[in-house]
Amino acid sequence: MKKISFITGDNIKLDGLLYESDVLTKEIVISVHGMTSNCFKKREDILANEITKNNISYFCFNNRGHDLSVYVDKYIDGRRTKIIAGSTYEDVLDSYYDITGAIKSMIDNGYEKIHLQGHSLGCTKIVYTYTRLKNENNIEILNKVSSIILLSLVDIVGTQKYSLNDKFDKMLEYASQKETDNKLNELMPENSFIHPICVKTYLRYFKYNENINFSRYEDKSYSFEELNNIKIPLFIRWGNDREMILQDVKELVKLMESKINNIYKNIGYIDGANHSYVGKEIIVANEIINFIHTI
Repeated sequence: MKKISFITGDNIKLDGLLYESDVLTKEIVISVHGMTSNCFKKREDILANEITKNNISYFCFNNRGHDLSVYVDKYIDGRRTKIIAGSTYEDVLDSYYDITGAIKSMIDNGYEKIHLQGHSLGCTKIVYTYTRLKNENNIEILNKVSSIILLSLVDIVGTQKYSLNDKFDKMLEYASQKETDNKLNELMPENSFIHPICVKTYLRYFKYNENINFSRYEDKSYSFEELNNIKIPLFIRWGNDREMILQDVKELVKLMESKINNIYKNIGYIDGANHSYVGKEIIVANEIINFIHTI
């Protein structure tokens, strides 16, 4: 394992951990963590150790949305400055630069077959990034991405509406007024979200969300265009213990099986797993490995 640092396309410095397979390989899993998380989680270490045993390297990195509130280095005309980030302050659309930066870094390190793996919000970031790469016809990167692995893809809007009930519209009105007052970095009221969150980030999730609101499990008429735009092998898993979904997991799997047209899809759930897959990491790793070996 070694530390890897890289600079994103918008000049942010990010750090990660590269777990190298004992056998020389050009194949790697790039892991994108979720809200308030980071690349030092026990799950990452277990997945990395299991996957590298199978001649596949593993790279997990701290995207700019790691932990709650952090400062990240940004370089402007060669001069370093610091900008506030973390899950409290991030703009999810910036994940495009984080993920493409990680991919380019791994290409520079000699990897040619890349599997993009996300957890929770990390799934949203991967699907958004992949969609943008396709829209921009970025063949250079797309040709290196061999599969998409989504662990606990969350319907952020649906779960927020369920959590807040009749307070959802009031919170959105509050955030919109703060935007009018040019107070985007102010924190939303307590209990408005599952963790402290600023107005700008809240509005991205729940108002200016046309690019990331593609997990509408409750909308039976929704076509899941972004997920169906993924033509490479697609792996999706949830847990069934305290998972962040509103549906019975078996019904959700059945729904997604019927909605997703990808001929290489592999959709299911890990029995007994919670949202973070605590205690089920090796099972998750083995299912990912088996999936990759079919590609």
